[in-house]
Amino acid sequence: MPIKLISIHMPKTAGLSFAASLDCAYGASLLLDYYDVPINTPALKRNMRAMRDCLINSVRRFKRINCIHGHFLPLKYLSLAIRPNLLYVTWLRDPVERLASHYYFWQRKYDPATAPALQRRMMQEQWSLERFCLGPELRNFYHQFLWGFPISQLDFVGITEHYEEDLQYLSYNLLGVDLSLHRVNTNESMQEKPSYFSDTDLKQRIEAYHWRDVNLYRQALKKRADRS
Repeated sequence: MPIKLISIHMPKTAGLSFAASLDCAYGASLLLDYYDVPINTPALKRNMRAMRDCLINSVRRFKRINCIHGHFLPLKYLSLAIRPNLLYVTWLRDPVERLASHYYFWQRKYDPATAPALQRRMMQEQWSLERFCLGPELRNFYHQFLWGFPISQLDFVGITEHYEEDLQYLSYNLLGVDLSLHRVNTNESMQEKPSYFSDTDLKQRIEAYHWRDVNLYRQALKKRADRS
């Protein structure tokens, strides 16, 4: 069976829940690719590595692999686009809420012995939520991941806030595979809260600073509305 699905896991967009669904559907033919740690790699280095890997993957056969999922720049697998019936998918979440979720996740899960460089720096310098969201390191996070990869190449963009409904749409309308619903690594304290932000001024400043990601998210919402 040829590769059918390339799934880009944007951090804090329900990617681990989606990985659990893919594991149930694809089993041993699922390749989890979490080796690149792109956000903790300097931009020039990660972009050059993605270009190199794109060339390498153009001649790889990927025997017995039907699906690839993980944290990687999708450019890494762009050379596979010529293969028939291959889909590129990802999930997006409100980019401002995603940033806050990322910040609090790194606080909860900090281990100085194993933490990657950016997380360690955040904790050692005691960044506030404002510093994290308005710093240059994670500005327009989605566009950093999508460097060198045309947005038009994405066959499906799920919306995390509509996760269950969009998972069903992907399953039955695009994949023809029954993806069972899983919930992994969720923040239980946020289940009843509509937002991480009580300061609307701060949220508006973050939206303005990450305007490219906000526009991308709004485009994804519009496409979702158009298909229903």
